[in-house]
Amino acid sequence: MKRFVVWPSELDARLSRKYGRAIGKEFAVDGPKIQEIADAARALGMKVVEMDESKLNPRLAGLDEEYRLRGMLRLESKHPKGKSLKMLGQKIREIRKIQAKARGKKKHKSRKKKR
Repeated sequence: MKRFVVWPSELDARLSRKYGRAIGKEFAVDGPKIQEIADAARALGMKVVEMDESKLNPRLAGLDEEYRLRGMLRLESKHPKGKSLKMLGQKIREIRKIQAKARGKKKHKSRKKKR
């Protein structure tokens, strides 16, 4: 099993590769949260070894506060880091899609007028 550190900026589609995005935009997501990454990792069978929400990726020092996503995860996976990051990005997209559908259904039901 391979251990590696995952920073939210490595999955952030808003950032360039210069500022830390490690995967292609087709796999990246906008503003991934540390908890989303941890949930996706667990769903993919990866082990979350360490999670620290206060750490900041050193590459983000020159960016606006809006793009500085805090947090760091240390994961253990049977896949190399690059493949794991792509899998995480895809899983986060799936989770967000499911949540958006669930929210859409709830809003639709509440709009009906009672007679």
